[in-house]
Amino acid sequence: MKLAVLVNLRARRGSERVAELVHRFFPRARLALTRSLEELRTWIAQHLHTDPPALLLAGGGDGTITGLLNELKDQGLALPALGVLPLGTGNAWARVTGAPSPARALAQLAALGDRPLPLRAFGLVEVEGRVAPFAGTGWDAEMVKDFKDRLAGFPAGPVREAHAGLRGYLAAMLTRTVPRHLMGEGSPQVSVYNLGGEALTLDAQGSLRPVPHGGKGALLYQGSAGVAGAATTPEWGFGFKAYPFAEAVPGRLSVRVYSASVLEAVRHAVPLWRGAHPLPNMHDFLVEGVRMEFDRDVPLQLAGDLAGMRRTVELRLYPERVQLVDWRRVAQLVA
Repeated sequence: MKLAVLVNLRARRGSERVAELVHRFFPRARLALTRSLEELRTWIAQHLHTDPPALLLAGGGDGTITGLLNELKDQGLALPALGVLPLGTGNAWARVTGAPSPARALAQLAALGDRPLPLRAFGLVEVEGRVAPFAGTGWDAEMVKDFKDRLAGFPAGPVREAHAGLRGYLAAMLTRTVPRHLMGEGSPQVSVYNLGGEALTLDAQGSLRPVPHGGKGALLYQGSAGVAGAATTPEWGFGFKAYPFAEAVPGRLSVRVYSASVLEAVRHAVPLWRGAHPLPNMHDFLVEGVRMEFDRDVPLQLAGDLAGMRRTVELRLYPERVQLVDWRRVAQLVA
C-alpha cells in the first residue's frame, strides 16, 4: 500500500513521537511534520502530485483534516482514502470513525496487511469554496472564539494543556458565551431559504416527511437563531451529537436552527448533547443546500475554526464524498 502520513505539530497532542511510530510500523511511508498551512501546501505540491498515495493518514484535529482536504481540492488532486489519527481537541471525525490512539491505529493498520481497507463515505459541507464536515453560526462559533481567547491567557505548558479539552470549552461557555448573551441583545433573526430539491424534515417520532411547499427557493424558517448550521457528520466534537440526523438521507445536508434562549439551552444541555429528538425550538431540515440571511453580522466556523463574520451564508452539499478509514471495522478484522 502506498502510504503517506501528515502530522500537525501544532495540534493539541501532535509531536515527533508519532513520527517514531510511523517509522516503526511503516518505514517506507512518506511522512510530513508540519507547523503551518504553507508547509502543508508545499508538501502536497512536491510529494503527492506526481505519486498520489492510496491512503493518507492525518494526525491532528478537525481543523487539520479540513485544511488537508481543502489543499488537496485546491491543487486539483482527487481525494484519497483518509485515516484520522486523533491529535486535536474535538476530534469529531475521529470519534465517528472509531479512531483509537495513533499508536494503536498504526499497529492495527500494520496487522491488517494486504487485506482490503474498510472505509466509510462521508459527504462534505461547502461554504464559499471551502469544504468541511460541519459549519455553523451563532453560539458554537462564539464558543470557539471564547475558548481560544481564554486558552491564550494561560502560559504554555501543563496548565494550558489541562484547559485545552472539554473542560476548557465548558469553562469558556459558562464564563464568557452565556453571560454575554444574558446581558446582550439576544439572538439574531434569520431567514433560511432552500437552494435545492424538495426539503425534508422529521416528525416527532423521527420519521422523514416533506416540508410543505418546500421546493427550491422556499422559505424554510424565519425567526430567532441561537445556532444555525449544517453538517454531514453527527458529532461536533467531544461526543456532542449536534447533528444526529446527518446520515439519515444520503445526498443531503443536515441543517439545524435552534431558536431557544441561552438559558433554555443550558437547561436542556444533556438532551442536546445526546442528540435527543424531539427538542423544543429545534428545527431540522435535510436539504441539498440553503442560504441563511441574518439581520446582523454573525460569527462563522468551519470544522471548529473561525472564518470571520457574515450576514449571509450559503451552505451546500459538495458533489464529492470523502472515504475515511472505518477504524472499528479495522479493529474487528485484526482482533
